[in-house]
Amino acid sequence: MAANHNFRKLTIWKEGIEFVKETYSITRTFPKSETYSLISQIQRCSISIPSNIAEGTSKGTNKHFLQYLETALGSAFEWETQLIISYEVNYISKETFSHLENKIQAIQGMITRFMENLK
Repeated sequence: MAANHNFRKLTIWKEGIEFVKETYSITRTFPKSETYSLISQIQRCSISIPSNIAEGTSKGTNKHFLQYLETALGSAFEWETQLIISYEVNYISKETFSHLENKIQAIQGMITRFMENLK
């Protein structure tokens, strides 16, 4: 059985929530034409990260929790790809890109380390 985790106390969940807030802030600057495409996609990916971490804490075994962490990690890599696209189509500056790239890679590392500790 897994040790029960309180998702609200997990640093990776807290960082994920902050990341969602920053994602929403950045996507407010995107063209309105992207509302139902890139904006929606990148926001859903960001939400998926802390959501899957939280949902995983409800699972009875570390094996099942790991599946949710893998999904969160996948969403983080998907989000990074959408960040690259946002930069390539000139929706964000180089400075914003670098800042967010560092943040998402830090979150990816945190999730990976957390997964390794559960194994």
